[in-house]
Amino acid sequence: MPPQKSDFVSAPIGRTMIKTAVPMLAGTLAMSGYNIADTYFIGKLGEDPLAAVGFTMPVAMFAGCIFHGLGTGMMTLVAHALGGERRERAAAITTAGFVMTVLLTSLLALIGILTMRPVFTLLGATPELHGMIQKYMFVWYIGTPLAVIGMAGNSILITAADSKLASTMMIVGMLINVVLDPVLIFGWWIIPGTGIFGGALATVISQGVSSLIILFLIWKKHHLISRIPLDLRFIRKVWTMVLRVAIPSILGMVLMPIGSAIVTKAISGFGTAYVAGANAAARLEGVAFLVPMALGMSMMPMVGQNFGARRFDRINQCRRFAMRFALSYEFLLAIVICIFAPQISAIFCSESPEAAKVMTQYLRIVPFGFGLLEAHRYSGFVFTGCNRPAASAWLSALRIVGCLIPFTLLAAKFGNMNWVFAARLAADVFSGIVGMTCAHLLTWRLLRENTAK
Repeated sequence: MPPQKSDFVSAPIGRTMIKTAVPMLAGTLAMSGYNIADTYFIGKLGEDPLAAVGFTMPVAMFAGCIFHGLGTGMMTLVAHALGGERRERAAAITTAGFVMTVLLTSLLALIGILTMRPVFTLLGATPELHGMIQKYMFVWYIGTPLAVIGMAGNSILITAADSKLASTMMIVGMLINVVLDPVLIFGWWIIPGTGIFGGALATVISQGVSSLIILFLIWKKHHLISRIPLDLRFIRKVWTMVLRVAIPSILGMVLMPIGSAIVTKAISGFGTAYVAGANAAARLEGVAFLVPMALGMSMMPMVGQNFGARRFDRINQCRRFAMRFALSYEFLLAIVICIFAPQISAIFCSESPEAAKVMTQYLRIVPFGFGLLEAHRYSGFVFTGCNRPAASAWLSALRIVGCLIPFTLLAAKFGNMNWVFAARLAADVFSGIVGMTCAHLLTWRLLRENTAK
């Protein structure tokens, strides 16, 4: 099969990124559908089952960081190969990567199953909830290899410039889960209801079906599953290279919930209403990042492919387009949020005027840093796509450990909640400027070195 030039290395930058991003909006929303469906249907079982699922969230978030990191490692290497028009190598990397992810997540699942009781005891689960938690997590752990195949497979589809198919598969998985949840949780016709166990089973089945379809499409449509037996030395090399990207990516993502927990602890000193208001506002942040997040999904494969093709000029254009989009979009959105902050707060904190007041102050301060926060994330994508994953991890550490945590703890000592919100804004602005500057210097250095040759 003759090599084909991808749109990522040949078509206009802005048009290609938007063309990739638009389908991903629906897929991004669909990913939230899993948690919404599980929470809704399991909530109907009563308070204890819902609490049991709540205790599983930190473990699921940690596992999600590992899944995403492995997918990022595979995506980066495959993008470099496709950008250099080495499709057979890309197929070999994909195949070796899938083997590694299945083996690694199977090992982690086994460790998780053997340590369920001590882990959830440490998280504060009461003895009455352990039975339900273990039923749910046993099935969930069994399904982790399927989950990582689906996540990594979607990353490969996006890298192959097929975001429509990736988004469609996310939606398919979510719809299967929504249909199976009530059937397996409550029972239907000859199928008995299995409660919380059924909720986990529905998730695993939906992920399994979508993962198998994704694997078939990667093999049949994009020819990115190798038919040639792989050399063990090559497999070890690919595994090492994937982990070289994955480990910094995982560490960078793990820092985020740690930072969030420390900030919440600092806010708790002001009282329950302050925690409620700040938490309600923080949960709405996801909406503000939906569009830039969809654009960001196209950024890493585009940077990676152009790095493989040595088109450093296009990497620079990609960086500039994405940064300008993020800054403009989030600034305009921040103005809208600021204007309508009282109305938004009244909707989400209708039972607590004090919490609504806190939420209003949050929405009038923090969103003005969203643009630079997104630019900071994009900077990490540039470094990872240019085969510098450690630099991306350092940028994450700078924001969380170097800025957000110390700024917040210092602001909390002043006893004024607005200072805490200002600390978050300062952390986003400072780390965003540093990230943008570093990404700018990297792309221009690559351009100069390439010109010199």
